[in-house]
Amino acid sequence: MKLTTAGALRIALVGSILISPVRAAEPPSIALKGHDGWVTAVAFSPDGKWVLSGGEDGTLRIWDASSGKEIRVLKGHSSAVSAVDVSPDGKRLVSGSWDHTLRIWDAGSGKQLKTLKGHEDQVTSVEFSPNGKRIVSGSGDDTLKVWDATSGESLFTLSHDDEYDVTSIAFSPDGKRIVSAGGEKQLKIWDSSTGEELKTVLAHDDAVSSVSFSPDGKLIVSGGWDGVIKIWDSALEETPFKLEGHSDAINMVAFSADSKRIASASEDKTTKIWDVLSGKELMTFRVPGEAMTSIAFSPDGTWLVTDAKGELRIWQLKDL
Repeated sequence: MKLTTAGALRIALVGSILISPVRAAEPPSIALKGHDGWVTAVAFSPDGKWVLSGGEDGTLRIWDASSGKEIRVLKGHSSAVSAVDVSPDGKRLVSGSWDHTLRIWDAGSGKQLKTLKGHEDQVTSVEFSPNGKRIVSGSGDDTLKVWDATSGESLFTLSHDDEYDVTSIAFSPDGKRIVSAGGEKQLKIWDSSTGEELKTVLAHDDAVSSVSFSPDGKLIVSGGWDGVIKIWDSALEETPFKLEGHSDAINMVAFSADSKRIASASEDKTTKIWDVLSGKELMTFRVPGEAMTSIAFSPDGTWLVTDAKGELRIWQLKDL
């Protein structure tokens, strides 16, 4: 059964989609060795030539994506790096940490450019705006902050109004909205210019751990501690449809650049790749003995980088 996105959303009005998975052999991969302890965050460069990672050891590391060779180590945080992103032009990096700060770095030299202070708890998520001019961060202090990416100035602060962390944030592809997830099982959409709260929905049966807009701007994907992935319309107006197959909490979800696939990382020690239109599970792979915590597609969709609490690996997907 093949569904259009609109058709899948309509079917979801009467129930979730459960489709027998199509399992393929695990693809070839490259292990990246260097972090001391768990790897906690990953991102690809816009040109796909290098990978950025953050770790429990408080460092950021840049890796050659084709060879797995470590290029550079960036030090400055006083505690674990919990979130990373690369600017759209590939020239700057941003990191968030358990030390409550964000730091902006020069990608070419590794020099630290700015330290952004304002959160009162660990920074859980960071992302550049599509034009690279702003940064949004989420924190365990129950707030989102929007920052000027050049000056480091805090532009405004948004409160989730609950007792739990803001776990994940993302800009829409046009930069006009921000979606955020939190421990109160909710998703919220905000106007990124004014900070106005546009929409709140009860999204999962447990904390929402990850959320992202599709690159084409049509969909939102969320993953929760309930082990369920949900695909929504971009305004959170229609009933979502579900992708079910993980046996434990979802730690992260991500769209491919063409918006046709979703990757999910789980505490069940697997990463799964799904077809967005049909809902089919295309592939499952794992690092033995470790939960999968963070994932990112390469810009051309032929590679996926994953971390599994210490095992950082790039998987080849070109034959998928």
